[in-house]
Amino acid sequence: MYKILTLNNISVKGLDRLPRDRYEVSSEIQRPDAILLRSASMHGMEIASTLKAIGRAGAGVNNIPVQEMSERGVAVFNAPGANANAVKELVVAAMFLAARNICQAWEFARSLTGNDRELNELTEAGKKRFVGFELPSRTLGVIGLGSIGVLVANTARAMGMKVIGYDPEITVRSAWRLASDVQPAYSVDELVSEADMISFHVPENDATRGMVNAERLGLMRTGVVLLNFARSGIVDEAVVVEALNTGKVHAYICDFPTAVLKNHPRCITLPHIGASTHEAQDNCAVMVADAVREYLEAGNVRNSANFPEIALPRTGQGDRLTVVNANVPNMLGQISTAVAEASLNIDDMYNKARGNLAYTVADVEGKITAMVVDRIRTIEGVLAVRVIE
Repeated sequence: MYKILTLNNISVKGLDRLPRDRYEVSSEIQRPDAILLRSASMHGMEIASTLKAIGRAGAGVNNIPVQEMSERGVAVFNAPGANANAVKELVVAAMFLAARNICQAWEFARSLTGNDRELNELTEAGKKRFVGFELPSRTLGVIGLGSIGVLVANTARAMGMKVIGYDPEITVRSAWRLASDVQPAYSVDELVSEADMISFHVPENDATRGMVNAERLGLMRTGVVLLNFARSGIVDEAVVVEALNTGKVHAYICDFPTAVLKNHPRCITLPHIGASTHEAQDNCAVMVADAVREYLEAGNVRNSANFPEIALPRTGQGDRLTVVNANVPNMLGQISTAVAEASLNIDDMYNKARGNLAYTVADVEGKITAMVVDRIRTIEGVLAVRVIE
C-alpha cells in the first residue's frame, strides 16, 4: 500500500487515478511515499525519510526545494502543458483588454450617474477617450515557446497577427507544433524591438529575472503592450510604471497584483488566475497523479523537474531495481557488479543522466535481496535505492 500525502485540495479526477486498493491518500499521512500539492510551500518543511516522489499539480516548482530533493534522491514531478489552454485563453483575453481599453471603458461606464438620456449623452461625449486598435496586422512577440507560448503564437496567427518568437531551448515537440509562419528572433533584444505586443512565457531564474528592464524598454516601440502571465520577477515594476506614465508602454497586463501596480490606470492586474479553470485543475491533477503512480509502481520517469526521463518496459518476472545517484564515472559498473555478485542476471538495463543526477532502472531474473540493496547503498554517490517487486 502506497501512502500519499496531500498538501492542497487535489482534483478528484486526479485522485481517482490512484486505486484505493493500492493507495492510501490523506492530508494527514505521517510517513508518505509521495506528496501531491498545488501551491503549498514545501520550503522549510520536514521531509520524511520514506518520501520517494513529489507531484506538483501545475507547471512551476518554485514552491518545492528541488535541489534538496535531488540530493535526497526524491523525484519531483510537475504537469507541463496541462494548464496551457487556460493560460493561453487568458493571454488572448488580455490582448483584447489592452487593445480596446476595455477595463478603463467599463470603469468609466460604471461611474456614470443620471437617467438614461443623461447617461447616453455622457457616453457619447466620453467614448472618444477609449478608442483602441485592432489586432490583425499588429506584431506579437512571444518569449518562451513551450506549451503555452506555442498556443499563444498559433492563436495570434489565426487572428491575423504577425508573430515572432524567441526560445533558444525550444524542444522538438514544440517546434513541430508551432505554426510554420511564426518568424524566429535570435535574441530577446531583437524581438522586443520589433513587436507591438510582447507576451512572456518563461520561468523565473537567474537568466530571466529582471528581463524587462530600462535598457530593454528603451529598445521597444512606443505604445508597446506587455503581457506577463509567467512570473512577476521577470519584470522590473518600477521601470514599467515609469514607462506607463510617459506613454512608452500603452498597457501592462499581468497576473500578479502588487501595491505599485494594482491602481495604475494603464495597468491591469489579475489575481493569479492564469490556470484557474476547472479543466486545467483536472488536467494537472490527472497528469501528475499518473506520473507519480508510474514512478512508484514501475520506476519510470515522465514529466520530472529534476530526474532524467526514462520509460523502460517491464521484462520477465523478476524484480526491478532503481538507483538514484550522482552523475560520476563507473557508477553503472559498480551497480552491475553488486547485482552480479548476488548471482543475479540483468535482463534489461537503462541509465540516463540529467545534470549532476543520474538514474538507473534494471530488470533482473529473480529476487533482489536486502543484502544487494544494502551493498548498493554503500557505493559512494548513491542517493536512493528501491526494489519494485
